[in-house]
Amino acid sequence: MFKALLISKDEQGYRTELTQLDDHQLPAGDVTVAVDYSTLNYKDALAIAGTSPIVRSFPMVPGIDLVGTIENSHHADYRVGDKVLLNGWGVGESHWGGLAQKACLQGDWLIPLPTAFTPEQTMAIGTAGYTAMLCVLAIEKHGITPSMGSVLVTGANGGVGSFALSILAKLGYTVTVSTGRPQEAEYLKQLGAAEIIERSSLSEPGRPLAKERWVAAVDSVGSHTLANVCAATASEGIVAACGLAQGMDLPASVAPFILRGVTLRGINCVTRPKADRIEAWQRLGELIDPQQLALITHTIGLAEAIPVARQLLDGQVRGRVVVDVNR
Repeated sequence: MFKALLISKDEQGYRTELTQLDDHQLPAGDVTVAVDYSTLNYKDALAIAGTSPIVRSFPMVPGIDLVGTIENSHHADYRVGDKVLLNGWGVGESHWGGLAQKACLQGDWLIPLPTAFTPEQTMAIGTAGYTAMLCVLAIEKHGITPSMGSVLVTGANGGVGSFALSILAKLGYTVTVSTGRPQEAEYLKQLGAAEIIERSSLSEPGRPLAKERWVAAVDSVGSHTLANVCAATASEGIVAACGLAQGMDLPASVAPFILRGVTLRGINCVTRPKADRIEAWQRLGELIDPQQLALITHTIGLAEAIPVARQLLDGQVRGRVVVDVNR
């Protein structure tokens, strides 16, 4: 038997509860992982609360991230005792995820645990840091250098935003951030923010083309915010879009793209090829100071994930939440 968060939907309604499951209830897979840590991301919070149709089949164990030890393997790349990491691949949505003490998975979804981090530190980074790194890699590969101008990060108090800010500052970029929580200004400055702007300045309908303010951007918000970010991006700049906290719509015009040559680069972190995942985690190992993770992260037990999910959706959680599934 093992502990897990289980989401059910039946005649009694939609609910998430901490329960005990039997190993025989695990879904099909060619590796079984004894989970050490998972995380609580925005998507996990939506799934736990049932406020968005994240979960595609029931019952479901949420958790899009996990790190743990191979307990049983029928995959050529992994042996019993190997430490592994998983981000994405529909885990926690269509396949049971990491908010449990055990997971049965496809070995092709895994990568070896990065040597630069402990298991807890790896989950402190998790999908949020991994996605932020993919965004920064897109900016670098577009040819944007620190000397060219400032880079914007939206949703800067969230997980992706916190890591994007920290990574870009470490690389020498001048970083402007937008946030709806101005009281967190000191935290953002500690991570490297050079300028802080109000979220409201970007979240309302704006002009098709605005004054050039940044050469690149990392956006985790979407909707009007993404449209305004693109409208204020400099000629031949790039916007890496990776989230939809404000909405899935994009009420924009083609003006920034055809008049300034702005590139809108979608960042898919869910089914990214293994080589890209390994590259991103290798760069994270070079750029993330494990001691700085304490500024971004706090750890909770498995049972706490349910109430903290609500707090996260209400904008009351700063940075990253690691879940110790054995606590």
